[in-house]
Amino acid sequence: MDDVRIGEILEPVGESENRRREKRVRERFWQTVRKAVRQIPMMEDVVAGYYCALDPRTPLRARGILLAALAYFVLPLDAVPDFLAGIGFTDDLAVLTAAIAAIRSNITPAHRQAAKRALRHDHADAD
Repeated sequence: MDDVRIGEILEPVGESENRRREKRVRERFWQTVRKAVRQIPMMEDVVAGYYCALDPRTPLRARGILLAALAYFVLPLDAVPDFLAGIGFTDDLAVLTAAIAAIRSNITPAHRQAAKRALRHDHADAD
């Protein structure tokens, strides 16, 4: 996946689009995590990013970047459909890696601890 496409996915959007993305992410995140956990080596960072994106103390720009990446992650059909064994999450991984690299300083120890707990326990109870 090229940098131009990733940049388009992560570019800032308005408040209403961010709310729509947040709703989509909240509805589908844990289901997608269950499918992708063995295919995405940085899942703890992804889950920490989820908690960071939902934290109202996170700056709006960082939240927007994370919500864009997480919304792309939870879409059932994207550039490379997730159901393709072995390669289905490669595009998601590229987008998530770029987003997390851009906002890494906003992911707090509390977000990381919540991610560790969530991944150790049943994801359905993580919200």
